[in-house]
Amino acid sequence: METNNTSATFAPQDYKSEQSVRWCPGCGDHAILNVLHKAMAQIGVAPKDTAVISGIGCSSRLPYYMNTYGMHTIHGRAAAIATGLKTARPDMTVWQISGDGDGLAIGGNHFIHAVRRNIDINILLFNNKIYGLTKGQYSPTSDRGAVTKSSPYGTTEDPFIPAELVFGARGNFFARSIDVALDTTKEVMVAAASHKGASVVEVLQNCVIFNNGIHSFLTDKEQRADHTIHLRHGEKMLFGKEMQRGLVQDGFGLKAVTVGEDGYTLDDVLTHDAHTPANFLHQQLAMMDGHELPLAIGVIRDVEAPTYEAEVESQVEQVRARKGFASLRDMIERTSETWTV
Repeated sequence: METNNTSATFAPQDYKSEQSVRWCPGCGDHAILNVLHKAMAQIGVAPKDTAVISGIGCSSRLPYYMNTYGMHTIHGRAAAIATGLKTARPDMTVWQISGDGDGLAIGGNHFIHAVRRNIDINILLFNNKIYGLTKGQYSPTSDRGAVTKSSPYGTTEDPFIPAELVFGARGNFFARSIDVALDTTKEVMVAAASHKGASVVEVLQNCVIFNNGIHSFLTDKEQRADHTIHLRHGEKMLFGKEMQRGLVQDGFGLKAVTVGEDGYTLDDVLTHDAHTPANFLHQQLAMMDGHELPLAIGVIRDVEAPTYEAEVESQVEQVRARKGFASLRDMIERTSETWTV
């Protein structure tokens, strides 16, 4: 999909519905919604050519707040509906809105296959590490030991890491942001829309009621610069309040160093290449969690590949031309595999 950054045809208001937004005050979803309106205005695709599909969960209320086509589907099925829509109407720009529970639990199978097929949809995955709508049960991304309504003594399992699923499904676009990082969120949304193929944007989001502060070590203004690194294609992987720290290769892994100390110079710091087809380094960057190594935000991987809906459309046209089918009725009448009951 081409973006329309040279025209002022659309404003954020054009993408807002008249519905009152019904999320808890302070919920991170408010920020994501507002940024999405702004991102869509910058992208420049008309509301009538845009569809927003969701499953079930707090985040999945978002289509009600969009002045676009939309569908609030059933639990875990947003990717299936979005895939069907994009295949039937490849001219439409399709956004999928899912939470960590909706997208990765009951919808996990649809999620990985939408990514594997490389269907040209933009998946926004809101990750607050909890089930909010159903009142605080642990989700597939809840940390081991998390105390929740359904794990009062702590969870006894390890969580999914969304990026790991994307790369395991051979995904070609993965980006990450945080609900309070408004500029970064807009940046990655625009990049996702510009990418041709399945794009996954994970937004770390705060649930003020059932998991308040789960991302605080990343969102706190005093700590954010030391615990996150904003990756940009072609730029050095630097972070820290003074941008004095950087990522270097350490054997088969990565290491954070201070430029100018222990013999490390700026030349040793890695340069981000989001477009390289090899995904080994992308996976390492995406798996950093903000503790020993900074959490990566921004566009981590952005690689072009054939898309599902384009390949299907091309195949249909080839078969039509070869077989002489102009319609489904033509196909039925011309084939010998028919019978009358």
